Parts: sequence; structure tokens; C-alpha cells
Amino acid sequence: MLDESLLDAPESLARADTRGLLRGAAESGARVRTAARSAAESGLSDLRPEGRPRALLVAGSGPSTGGIADLLSALGGGNIPVSLIRPGGALPDPGALLWTLPGWAGPMDLLLIVTTDGTEPGLSGLVEQAYRRGCSVVTITPPHSPLTDEAGGRHGLVVPLVPAPYEETPEDQPLPTTGLWPAAAVEPPGTFWALLTPLLVLSDRLGLFPAAQPAIQSVADRLDHAAERCGPAIATYGNPAKTLTAELADALPLLWSEGPAAGAVARHFSRALAAVAGRPALAAELPDALSLHGTLLSGVFAAGADPDDFFRDRVEDPQALHARVVLLRGQAEPAPHSAMSAARELALTHDTPVSELEPAGGSSLEAIAELLAVTDFAAVYLALASGERA
Repeated sequence: MLDESLLDAPESLARADTRGLLRGAAESGARVRTAARSAAESGLSDLRPEGRPRALLVAGSGPSTGGIADLLSALGGGNIPVSLIRPGGALPDPGALLWTLPGWAGPMDLLLIVTTDGTEPGLSGLVEQAYRRGCSVVTITPPHSPLTDEAGGRHGLVVPLVPAPYEETPEDQPLPTTGLWPAAAVEPPGTFWALLTPLLVLSDRLGLFPAAQPAIQSVADRLDHAAERCGPAIATYGNPAKTLTAELADALPLLWSEGPAAGAVARHFSRALAAVAGRPALAAELPDALSLHGTLLSGVFAAGADPDDFFRDRVEDPQALHARVVLLRGQAEPAPHSAMSAARELALTHDTPVSELEPAGGSSLEAIAELLAVTDFAAVYLALASGERA
């Protein structure tokens, strides 16, 4: 159950935030700038590719990997296929996972590896596979890690991941494992940007979408501005992240988006709600969301569902979740007869509450940065105010 009074108690929030997630969210802009400098020093900004690769292959061991692949695909607008390589087996070493290149991968493809660890033998093995197949490799990994030596020795480009000042290195704090899979880990939001930023620079050099140095600086500035608006010291009534948190109390969020980029943000928010706050959420892009989730507006999750239903289990029964539509849209207000307008009308017809997130003007990258910042803060606030260990 959400303790809304905690949202306006900055000192209590700080005590509850044992993982430093609020600080990590606030430093996202700084992590973008640091990562951009690291990319430039590694020679990424000076690349002169002779053409676009046939496909981008993304692999990594952290929770950010899927979101990074999703966002690159959305920003690329279909110019280049982006494939996420998931681990599909195990190596003999305890807890070691196995990544395998698809059978069609070859010299025309580019492998991107992102990790905050750098000690995974499976990723080193993936670099060796890429070398044998003739794939180009760009790796984002902590400096002086085994993966740095492996990728650099195979003539790949390595961009050192510079951690935040308060973060421990993997050598100081190894990632625990349970069976074959890493134990549940919550990365500070800034880590996502530290891994993504070099790939934005690379995408600009490849001509996938514009992300030159001025654009990267604008993203960092937008993240800083969002952190000022969403910080713990800002009261709920003037804080978009805290407002969204209060609206999502006892709600099943239906994250409806319009456009590929907003869709990637919605899926990122769904993953953050599950990983950080332990809350379920469903994400879908409009107009498909209307048919995919429409039944939830009139079933047991409907706003008007009878709490005294005879068949309801009343033994230690927690407060029922009711659907709430969260609309994520781009900079401009959609046309009167757009899918977004239809979504509002459908929710209104079923007395379902609606929250809306709309970034200020600017580029697509800036809009995405603002949406990601607000939703990341909201996921952390929801965890802290619900008593989850954050």
C-alpha cells in the first residue's frame, strides 16, 4: 500500500533509498556527458564508416540491454534491423551464460556488447564468435575488465564504461548468481544512459539518426531539467513523477503509446515498475492497445468492479488493483481523430482514470530523455513509498 505522505518527506525518502536510486536518476545528465567524453576519447566520434552495416546485433548481461536494443530500433526508424541476442544456454563455469550469434551473422553486421560487469565468459566467447565470422564489434564495458582485453585483442573498438563516483566497481562488488541466471539486480537509471550514450554517438556516425555532440548535450540538459522537476525536494503537486506515483497507487497501469519511440519508453517503464517497484504493468502501442487491453477496462480490473463480489477471496485480501490508462505521446498534441483521442474516449466510456505524459518541445531524443526520466523517477518513488527495498 502506498504511503503518499512519504512522497513529501525528502529525508524519509533518502533513508528508505538504500540503493541510491534517486541519486542515480538525478545524475543521468552527468552520466550522459561522461559517457560522451569516454566515447570521444575512444575514437568513436572520429569513425568514418564506409557504409551502414546490414544489421545491428545487441548483447549484454545487464537489465538495460533489452531496453537499449528496443530504443535503438525505434530511433533508427527501420533503417537497419536491430536484433537482441539473448543467452540461450550455459557454459561449464557455475553461473556462466552462453550467447550465440545467429546463423546469418557475418562480415556485413555489427555486434554491440553492453555490460556493467565485463567478467562474463559468455560475452568473451561471443566476441570470439564475431571475430571468426568477420563481424565488427563495439563493446561498452568497465575498463581493465577481461572483456576489454578480449574485445581489444580481436581488433574491436572498446569504449570504457565510467561508473558514477559513488558506484563500486565489479571487482569490489561481484554480481551474485543464482543457478544459471544473475540474481535480481536493480541498476540506477543513470547506468542506462552511461551504456546508451556511446551507442547514440555510434548511430550518428553510421547515419542511422542524428545524434551529434550538440544533440547529446541537449539530451543531458533535458535530463538535468527533468531531475530538477522530479527531485525529492519538489512537492507532489508540482512534481510530475510524484504525481504519477500517486496516481498509480493501487492501479494496474496500462501503458498506451503512440509511435515507436514512445512505445520503447512504455516498455522500459513496464520493466522498471516490475524490477524496481515490484509492480505489474502492461504496455502496448496504439491503436492495437484498444483491442489488446480493452477487456481489462470492463472486467475484474475495471474502475467500477464490485469490491464485495461474492466470489472474492477475503482472507488477507489486499486492496484490489484497478486499471489506469497511462498515455505516452510525442511533443505535439495529436489530431482530434487520432488513436490517442480514441484511447481517451474508450477510457472515459468505462470510467477508467487516465494519466498523460507529454514532453516539452525539442528533438525526438530530448522527448525520449524527458519521458524516461519522469518514468524512472516514478518507479523509484513507487518503490520507496510502498515500502519496497530500493
